[in-house]
Amino acid sequence: MQSGVVQVDDMSGIMKAIIKRAVNANQPEDGDYFDEEGFLVCGKCHTRRQVEILLPDLEKQPFDPDAKVKTKVPVSCRCRAEKQRQQELRDQREKEMQAIEALKKQSLMDERLRSATFDQSQKTESNARNLKLCLRYAEHFDEMLEKNQGLLFYGGVGTGKTFAAACIANHLLNLRVPVVMTSFVKLLDTMKGFQSDDEAMITKLNRAKLLIIDDLGAERSTDTALEKVYNIVDSRYRAKRPVILTTNLSLDEMKETLDIRYTRIYDRIFEMCYPMQFKGKSWRKAEAAHRFDEMKKFLEGS
Repeated sequence: MQSGVVQVDDMSGIMKAIIKRAVNANQPEDGDYFDEEGFLVCGKCHTRRQVEILLPDLEKQPFDPDAKVKTKVPVSCRCRAEKQRQQELRDQREKEMQAIEALKKQSLMDERLRSATFDQSQKTESNARNLKLCLRYAEHFDEMLEKNQGLLFYGGVGTGKTFAAACIANHLLNLRVPVVMTSFVKLLDTMKGFQSDDEAMITKLNRAKLLIIDDLGAERSTDTALEKVYNIVDSRYRAKRPVILTTNLSLDEMKETLDIRYTRIYDRIFEMCYPMQFKGKSWRKAEAAHRFDEMKKFLEGS
């Protein structure tokens, strides 16, 4: 019986402390006033800053759980509630931006590609359709993920394959979808640190909902390197997670290879990825020519 009294006393003390802290945090401010019923009212939005609720009467002895007492407790008025809501939205947006930046840093993406977006892309007759298809892929990524549908970007050097892939990556990263974008050369170099435990790296990669790997075919053609490439691609297939690959190889080069080491890689890729050809003049060559002309004009003073 005595322990029951102690518990009630403890509960009473806790409740009083909670109410006291709430009251101290909601002191009247300039312009606030009390209405005719004795409730504190906000001087700005003229809504009550207090409500009356029924609480257990912990002072009643012996304690009766059905006994209630009316108690005024602080609440947020309309303008303070809206201010709090806006602050929570700002805090949430800040957390989301921090999470997005963290995802981008973890994605292994080159710094120059972190700002690539569909809105900023320079559309031409040769790339407009592909960029439209890439945006559609990004906007319907949930469906693509469910179907384990990837993409294969192929075409000449400098035709915008990597840029288009980065646009997809950044679109999804801004939606807080985990994406890893890297290259096979960089990836194979990273995997050296794992030595014989390739599974550790592959498991880490497969945490990403989308894996984008640049420059298929630029990796060393050793048996070890090609086995790693196959394991990376095959692991995505088995994990039912899509992959986007870019390559300077043509479809004919990939389909007609007689080297079994490459055949097994390309067969798995064709099974997972929809091929998209990138055509047109090299953006890199065009940019280099433009910079050359600008510098020539500057040096010659014309």
